[in-house]
Amino acid sequence: MKMRELEAKTGVNRETIRVYFREGLLPEPSRPARNVADYGEDHVRAILSVRKLQRDSGMTLPQIKATLDGSGPRRPLGASAFQHLENLVAARVGVEERMVSVESMLETNPKARIDAHALDKIGVVSLVRNGDTELMSLTDAGLVGIWGRMRRVGFDEEHGFPPEIVDYYIEAAEYVAGKEARLFLERVEGSIAEDEAAAMLEFALPTMLDFFGVIRLKAFLRNIGQKTRTGSEIEPIPLRRDC
Repeated sequence: MKMRELEAKTGVNRETIRVYFREGLLPEPSRPARNVADYGEDHVRAILSVRKLQRDSGMTLPQIKATLDGSGPRRPLGASAFQHLENLVAARVGVEERMVSVESMLETNPKARIDAHALDKIGVVSLVRNGDTELMSLTDAGLVGIWGRMRRVGFDEEHGFPPEIVDYYIEAAEYVAGKEARLFLERVEGSIAEDEAAAMLEFALPTMLDFFGVIRLKAFLRNIGQKTRTGSEIEPIPLRRDC
């Protein structure tokens, strides 16, 4: 969307939006050509979050910037302020709601439409229909792209790997994410500073994804080893040892 559309969607004039950019509160727009800027839903969410923090928490723009940079004043974190910071952190860690069409993905991934429908059916991605056009968020398009790369190395229907086979990830992801959210909120709400909470989330979200990936790799190799050594059915082998 262009600046005038961004103004209309947020109710914030372009001069104020430019101030937000100068303060480092908004992600940079995409620039398809010189002197052309395209804004997305991540900009809408970030702008509205800044406005809410100003109105509801009484924070100035430098305070909001300092909070996100991990150098802000120590103010106890309340639940309502955290909900607003969530949107700002999401934009900074790359969770983008800007919409792309499925058709635009077909050139690089000929099976993109098939995969998008399959993953939408099991709840991994969310397809939005606008007339004859099918859209998904940029983040969801990334998931479809990942499965496209899996196809290229042999994870396809011919070998018994349709996209729907990953439905077990949903339950696992919901469980892990729910546990993470509960633990985080139990320990930070009303007890640590806003700057610490924002810095922790911005660092922890991608870092703990890597941490979980290594644990999963270890568990996978143990289970594969069990099957190949003994020929028995795979029963999950716990990584933890009883003391």
